[in-house]
Parts: sequence; structure tokens; C-alpha cells
Amino acid sequence: MDTLLKTYRIFFGGNDKLYKIFSPYRVCPVGAHVDHQYGLVTGFALDMGIDILFSATENGNVEMCSLAFEGLTVFNVAKPVEPRHSDWGDYLRGAVWAMQKDFHLAKGIRGVVNGSMPIGGVSSSAALLCGIVMAVAKVNDIELDKTKVVYYASEAERKYVGLQNGILDQACVMLCEENKLLYLDTKTSDYSLLDFGSCDGRDIDIEIGVFFSGVTRKLTGTDYNLRVSECKTAAWIMQAYEDQPLKELADTRLRDVSEKLFCKYQDKMPVRFAKRARHFYSECERVEKAVEAWKKGDIKRFGQYVSESCKSSIENYECGSPELTDLYDIMCDTDGIYGGRFSGAGFKGACIAIIDPSKKELISDRVSSRYLARYPQYKDRFKMFFCKISNGASFQ
Repeated sequence: MDTLLKTYRIFFGGNDKLYKIFSPYRVCPVGAHVDHQYGLVTGFALDMGIDILFSATENGNVEMCSLAFEGLTVFNVAKPVEPRHSDWGDYLRGAVWAMQKDFHLAKGIRGVVNGSMPIGGVSSSAALLCGIVMAVAKVNDIELDKTKVVYYASEAERKYVGLQNGILDQACVMLCEENKLLYLDTKTSDYSLLDFGSCDGRDIDIEIGVFFSGVTRKLTGTDYNLRVSECKTAAWIMQAYEDQPLKELADTRLRDVSEKLFCKYQDKMPVRFAKRARHFYSECERVEKAVEAWKKGDIKRFGQYVSESCKSSIENYECGSPELTDLYDIMCDTDGIYGGRFSGAGFKGACIAIIDPSKKELISDRVSSRYLARYPQYKDRFKMFFCKISNGASFQ
């Protein structure tokens, strides 16, 4: 807070009325790569994330700086939003662009943004988008419930920024609660917040390890959108085999096609499309099994499904990098880690693990020493964090 306030005064001075939002990072233990196909997912919010310190501007100007990126993002909420600039300010412009469709925006925001982790794998973009939507709504006296924030943040990322994801990231940022597992149907938006071991009343005794490989990535510059198209094409192929009416590819999802049809046609499909569909159906099944393990307080079985999810991501979804795959293998062979997987899209970035907090030191030593022995070039960029399961975004 001291750094944010000092930076705010340097850039903007004055004695403005200040507001602060904490918007958490998120992880998805099971349910990877299926939200854009309307699949079933799970998620946690972390107790680390993005802090936004801001005030209102009466002239509608947005004037925001970041402690992670150079430059001041400046535009006006009352004017049409410019096309993408391909910088971090696109997330600010995208949030306003999405809200302009439904609201007359008169007041802008000025302030400072700061994240507590490196970028890549913990949905910093969703955390920022949700926070900016909340901030713009606040200064314009617009009442938005959590699901509406999810909607506008998701619209911004898909239709302005250009990443064809689903609502998993934004839903975790907004809906999650401390020590609970979010279980979300991304087709209907129905969700539950599940206590750990509710059948026998046991307390949760886990934390989330986040291991940044040191390899950075930007999702709009990877095969992320290609994978989405491959999943849709797989659904299209099966519907065509069955002589079903086809929708536009953009409106097609694997959730539209039963697993029974996949079993019928998987051997006829081109291999890459069969693999994408296989990941979808098996992952949705893993989510349901993982949810049952969580509710029973069976953390070992829950962790097993987390690791199996990553294995399918490697073999069927074909994402990852040599660094992430090696990091995953190291996690699987480390005492105190119940299960782990690639985090986020799985194209470079980070891995996450469900861990026993009493073994953090052992985990830290083993993972870092083995990973850096293979990739010494990342010694200055490889980072580890241990987080608690926390609440969604809120004003502080």
C-alpha cells in the first residue's frame, strides 16, 4: 500500500478521495482447456493478486500506470475506444469498451496497478479486467453484482483483446471464497462453492504452490486460439458424420455433442481433432470425480485428478513446453505435493501444485534444485510462491 500510494502521489499528486481494490490471481486444479467448450471446471482464488489504487476523474479521463510496465495509459470513457494498442492498456480499454455497450460512462479513473506475482499462468489479465470493471462502475455509481463483472470482463477479453477463452478465469476472480472449491458449469453459469471434507467436518490443510518456469508468454501469441478452433472443428466433424444440422463454427462447442457420439466416431476423425475431443470428455469426467473427492476430504485422490488433468493436457491437448513438462515431472516426484499441473493455458508460464504446508521447505528445495539443474539459464527468473485459498475481488 505504501508503494502504491507513493507512486500515486508522484504521478497524480493531490488529496483525492482514494479507493482500493484487491483482485486475486486464480488457479484451476481440474477442468483445464474446457471452459471455451462449455465444460465443467473447478477453481480457487489465491491470497495474492493485483492491487488497484484509484480515484475518480470528473472529465472522463482514464490515467493509469503500472508498476510492472512502462508508460501511462490514457483515454476517455465518454469517447469510442480505440483499436488495440497491443500493450497492457488494452485490458483497461477493453473493460471500458465492454461497459460502454450498456452504460453511459461519464467519470474516469486515475491510479496505480501492481501485481504480486510474475505474469503467466495465474490469470493476471482476468484479475486486472475484473478490477477495472469494478473501479469504473464504482466512480460512475453503477451497481454490478459479481456475475455482471464476470460478464463484462469476459466480453472484454474475448471480443476486444482477442483471446477466445471462456468464463473460468473471471468467475474464479469474482466468485471464489476462502478455503472453498468453485465448481462451475460454464454452459449454464450455475456454480457451487464447496467446503473441503464437508461429509466429516475436517478442516482444510493444504496450500497452493505456484512455480514460475521463467519462460514468459502472451496467450494471443501462442496456439491458444488455434486449440479453441480445433475443439470446435472436432464437434463439427462429429455432427457432420451424424448428419446433424450445423451451426456456424463460432457458435459450435464440444458440449453440443454427446460423449457417445465421440466413442462412435473417434477412430474416423483426424488424430488431432480426436485428441482435443478426448481431452474435453475425459476432463469433464475428472472434474466430477475431483469434486466428489474434495467433498469427502480425500486430498490424495483430489491431487491425483489434478496430475491426471495435466497428463491429458500434454498428451491430448498437446500444450506445454519442455520446461513446463519437466517441472510437472519434478512435482510428481516430490514428497508433500499431492498433485500438480500446468497453470492457465499451459503454453509456457507456470505450474501449480496442491501441497502439504508442513513440507514447504522440502518442496521448495527439491523443486528449485532439480529444475535449475536442468535449466540454469532461468536462475534469475524462476520463482516460487505458496498461497492460501482466498476470497474473490473486493474493495479494501
